[in-house]
Amino acid sequence: MNSKPLAVYRLMPSMRDLRTLRLDDSLIDLKRWQFQGDRVPRPTGFAAEWTGDPKARRAEFASDYPGAPILGGRLADRLRDDLEKSGSLLPVRVEGSSADEYLLHLVDQVVDCVDTRTSSQPKKATGEMQKTIFRAEALPLALPSFRVPQFPVAVQWNGWAVDRLAELLGDDLEARLVWSEDPSVRPHPNPWGF
Repeated sequence: MNSKPLAVYRLMPSMRDLRTLRLDDSLIDLKRWQFQGDRVPRPTGFAAEWTGDPKARRAEFASDYPGAPILGGRLADRLRDDLEKSGSLLPVRVEGSSADEYLLHLVDQVVDCVDTRTSSQPKKATGEMQKTIFRAEALPLALPSFRVPQFPVAVQWNGWAVDRLAELLGDDLEARLVWSEDPSVRPHPNPWGF
């Protein structure tokens, strides 16, 4: 951790010429679990296929769906100790790839840290908030990633974890600022959009 102002991000592959992974119907099971928690079975594995130009390089942060971060196996191994504080790393079956080549970071930690009085009203269908204000004292700073009860189908990333991922991935990672305790910094105008 460092002395930089607290910040929360949405992560996705950069808009560069990269191939990304799209989950099959296992995404439905994931969303159901994220919304309903222990009332439904916890997902244990996923399947995905590559999208994009077949000649392009494969992304190491390979999913643009906000609730399903998929990481290359080597990247996940480098961050495993931190990532497992937030949840599990589960295999993603991709045709022509080994079982541990890509892993989905299934984030278990749901933390009530949103200031609901000053944040935007969550959308009824998803819980997505155009503007999210976090209570700094309630942020789970020891976790790299977490979810919030208002928007459970999206993974939020603490700034220190984003710094580590950006160090490893460079321009292949897009980090959209959702919130910062620094009032001079403007959040992304549409952090959850494409």
